[in-house]
Parts: sequence; C-alpha cells; structure tokens
Amino acid sequence: MTQQPHATQPSAGGQQQTPAGMSATAPGPGFTPTEAAWASGGVVFAGVLMLMNGVLAIFQGISLLAEDDVWARVNDYVYKVSLTGWGVILLCLGVVAAVTGAFILRGAGWARMTGIFLASLSMLAQFLFLPYAPVWSVIMIGLDFFAIWALAVYRPAMRD
Repeated sequence: MTQQPHATQPSAGGQQQTPAGMSATAPGPGFTPTEAAWASGGVVFAGVLMLMNGVLAIFQGISLLAEDDVWARVNDYVYKVSLTGWGVILLCLGVVAAVTGAFILRGAGWARMTGIFLASLSMLAQFLFLPYAPVWSVIMIGLDFFAIWALAVYRPAMRD
C-alpha cells in the first residue's frame, strides 16, 4: 500500500504533537488524529472559555444585584427566581468558574472534572435564565456544550 504525501504518521511512543505544542495520547478506538487535535486545542479553548464565562457571569451577577430594573420582568414563568437571587447564583457560579478555568489552563487534572460539572451547571442555569436573555442564553448553552465535550474527550499524555 502506498502512502500519500499529505498523510501524517503518529510519532513513536503512541503520542502525537498537537499544533499548540501540547502532547496528547494517540487516539483510542473511534478517535481520529484530527479529533484528538481538536480535543487538545479544545481544552485550551475550554479553559479560556470558562475563565471568560466566569468573569462575564460575575459582571452579570453584579448588574443583577445593583440594578435589577435593567433586566426584563417575566410574569408567569415556572422556574421564576427573583433577579436578586439570579445575581447571587451567577456571581457565585462565576467566581468558581473563573478559578476553575485558570486551573484548566495550568493543566490541573481535577480542574477538568470540575470544569465539566461547572459547565453542566452553567448550561442548566442558562436554560433557566432563558426568558430574561434568550439570545445570550442560547449562545452560552452552545459554548458550554463545546466545553463539556472538549474536557471530556481530552486524554493528556502520561508523564514518565
């Protein structure tokens, strides 16, 4: 079988270098090298995303606590929470997400699991916040979904 010139071969030891210079293990069953590279780059993106999402949630929470007449009033909503309550929820979630995002960027293993949990909580919170800011909530749900995927699929290299 002839090899095409544009095909890449994994390096020795079952590891491949990603464009960001991070080392990822060779993809397991069902993972192509392209998917493994997406996951490696996705972890960096997920870390930055969680850091920025946390900072934005902090600002959103502060605005809800300080001036809750800026936000739309929703009358008959099944999951109705006062805007002050939303401010506290988003402020707390934002602080924890920003710290976790910083540790994801530093490569802490515990931060990946915590990041999956926090992105799931953020996805749930954005779903419940949908009537107040529908476009923002849908965008954040999509970004949280990508962050969960990237953090769950990434397989860091085993250190010797």
